[in-house]
Amino acid sequence: MTRLYFTGIVIIAIWSLLSWNHYHGGVPSHHILARKDLPEISNWWGGLLLPLLTLFLLFRMEKRVTGNNDVTLQLIHFPRSIVYGFVGGLFFGITLSIFFTFGNTEVPGYMLMGLLLLSMLLPIYRAECLLGFVIGMTYTFGAVLPTGIGSILAIIGAVLYLLVRPMLLFIISKLRYMVPQNKHKTD
Repeated sequence: MTRLYFTGIVIIAIWSLLSWNHYHGGVPSHHILARKDLPEISNWWGGLLLPLLTLFLLFRMEKRVTGNNDVTLQLIHFPRSIVYGFVGGLFFGITLSIFFTFGNTEVPGYMLMGLLLLSMLLPIYRAECLLGFVIGMTYTFGAVLPTGIGSILAIIGAVLYLLVRPMLLFIISKLRYMVPQNKHKTD
């Protein structure tokens, strides 16, 4: 039930935004990687993509919380970690969009590098982070480009968190045992 409520809110929000854009100068399109020589993607695609993405990612979150594949319509109360991940992704997406909108291209680059470092400490690859990131950037970039960029960042984050991080922790733990410990003697 939670999945349907939230998806309904997203449907209303995205179609309201698209309608407002349509009647106030037209629905914008964005070039891939902001390069004029690459194809344009219209924000109209977000009217289809964002609700489907929301439905899918909320299903993944519910599956993680409940531990089963049931598609029953029950009200799920998400734990704080999921809410924090969503809000963190939302805040990151909004902040990135603001800097990009005001023409500051250095800060978004630093933010993305910082995100890679953060992915060694936190599971930024999870569905709630991706959903927050995409929703946070939708007003500025539409839904298609943030979904693509967010998916790539989620894959990189999963590799760093699930593969690189355990290897580094293993190496650090082995190095700690190899280094002789100074023990103080009390006489």
